[in-house]
Amino acid sequence: MSESQNTLKAQIRAMEAEDYDKVRELWLSIKGFAIRSIDDSREGVEKFIRRNPGCSVVAVEEGQVLGAILCGHDGRRGCLYHVCVRPDHRRRGIGRAMVVHCMQALRAEGINKVSLIAFTQNDVGNAFWKEIGWTKREDLNYYDFTLNEENIVRFNQ
Repeated sequence: MSESQNTLKAQIRAMEAEDYDKVRELWLSIKGFAIRSIDDSREGVEKFIRRNPGCSVVAVEEGQVLGAILCGHDGRRGCLYHVCVRPDHRRRGIGRAMVVHCMQALRAEGINKVSLIAFTQNDVGNAFWKEIGWTKREDLNYYDFTLNEENIVRFNQ
């Protein structure tokens, strides 16, 4: 890849409800990516963005969404969800720039600690988090309890 192709030209900005269709298209294009039928619906994402204004982010270049992060907090701890960059635009600094945007937004909200969940078999994602200095926790067990069985998970093939 030439130097000009490797530079960050994407605009990193707060995600808006109007970005939903392009963000969903991105999610559906990534092999192994999982979305939920209710939480990741238009209504679910709009609710999340309203609850956490300015925290979620998109990377946009030439009208295309190349990356996205859902980012929010509960007043105490921040969390990143659905961190992704289109495969053909990775290694350009887009992921790192989006994470920085989210960290700045959370810091402005008085949040001091941030967590995320990465699937154990997501080698690309796990390498990214390690590379940018995140710490893998070995001292916790992560538990889920499903309140709504209709919130079905769909993994992209």
